[in-house]
Amino acid sequence: MSARPPYPRIRRLRVALAASCAALLFTAGCSFGEPEPDPAGEPPNLPTPSASAGPGGAGQQAVATVLAKGLRVPWAIAFLPDGGALVTERDNGRILQVGPESGPDGLRVRPVQTIPDVAAAGEGGLLGIAVSPAYARDRTVFVYYTTEQDNRVARLQLGGQPTPILTGIPKANVHNGGGLGFGPDGQLYVSTGDAGERPNSQDVKSLGGKILRITPDGKPAAGNPYPNSPVWSVGHRNVQGFAWDAAKRMYAVEFGQNTWDEINQITKGGNYGWPEVEGKADDKRFTDPITQWGTSDASCSGLAAVDRLLATGCLRGKRLWVMELTDTGTLLGQPSELLTNRYGRLRAVAAAPDGSLWVSTSNHDGRGNPAGDDDRLLRVVFAGGDGGRS
Repeated sequence: MSARPPYPRIRRLRVALAASCAALLFTAGCSFGEPEPDPAGEPPNLPTPSASAGPGGAGQQAVATVLAKGLRVPWAIAFLPDGGALVTERDNGRILQVGPESGPDGLRVRPVQTIPDVAAAGEGGLLGIAVSPAYARDRTVFVYYTTEQDNRVARLQLGGQPTPILTGIPKANVHNGGGLGFGPDGQLYVSTGDAGERPNSQDVKSLGGKILRITPDGKPAAGNPYPNSPVWSVGHRNVQGFAWDAAKRMYAVEFGQNTWDEINQITKGGNYGWPEVEGKADDKRFTDPITQWGTSDASCSGLAAVDRLLATGCLRGKRLWVMELTDTGTLLGQPSELLTNRYGRLRAVAAAPDGSLWVSTSNHDGRGNPAGDDDRLLRVVFAGGDGGRS
C-alpha cells in the first residue's frame, strides 16, 4: 500500500488566505481575503493577520491571527454549535465564551461562569472542557478540575451548579492530566496524570496515569478493556491533549520526563510504557509512539486533528508541531515546526468548525515571559509547499 494517502489536498484550512497569495507569504506584502462564512452565519470581523511564521518541514507555512487577548492561562477550548467557543482559565477557575460576536479588536470575550471548589496550584486548576454532542438539546458542558481533595469531572449547564460525575483522580502540584473530549463513539474520554507517583500509571486500579472512557453520567463505558472500570489505556505519565483523525483513530500527546515527549496512537487496553520506558523502546509489552521529540523542543499540551493533519501546541518548545498522517495512521514524512518563538508558550489546540486551528498561549502560567497582551487566543491557517495547505 502506498504511504501517501489517496485523498485530495485538504482545502478547509485555506479559510483566511487568498489562493493567489499562498506562494508569496514570505516575499511580498500580500493581503489576505475575508474568512469564509461560519456554518452558523456571517463571517466574523477578524483583525488583520499577523506576520506569517517561517516555513517548517515539508514546506509548511502558517499565518496566525490574534482572536482575543488579555486572557489568563487559557487551558482548553471547546466549540459551541453557534461557532463560538468556551475557554477555561486554569488559575482563576473561569469559563469564558469567545465569539461568535466580534468587534474591531477581535472576538467578544465574556466570562460565563466561575467553577466553585477549584483549587489551583502548580499545574492544577480548571483544566479540560467538553461540550455535549447534544448541546443544542441538553445545554450540557463537562469540565475537569482540581479540588483540595482530588481531580474530578463534573457536568453542568452554564450558570448552574456543577454535578461531579467522576471523582478520586489523583492530584498533585504536577502531572494532573486534564484532557476531556467526546469520541466518535459518543463516550467521554478523560486523560489523567500520574500525580508524581509513578506506580499509578501501571496500576489498573488507580485512575492516575490513564486515559479513561466513561458515559456522560460518569459510569464505565460498555466495551472497556477492564470489567467495571473506566480505564481505557495505561502507562501514561501526563496526557493533556488528545484527538481523533478522519478515520476515527485516537491520538494523544504525552509529556516525557527528561528525554522524549511523544505522540501515541491510542488503542483499547494499550500500555504506553511509563514508568518502565520513555519514548520508543521496541519492547513488545508496550506500544511505541508514532513520533517523539526531545523535551526542550516540545513539552506539548493540546492536540487537534483536521482531516489527516495532527497539530500540537508546545510549552517549553514554544512552537506548533504539525504532522500529516498516512491512510494507516502512521506519519507521512517529518513533522513541521511552525510559529517557533513567535508567541511564547503554546498550550491548547482545537479544530474550529471552519477548519482552522485555534491555539492558546500560556505565558502567564509561571514559566513564561508574558507580553502586555498575553495570554492570547490565535487562529492559525496553513498554506503552500509540498506538505502545506492552500
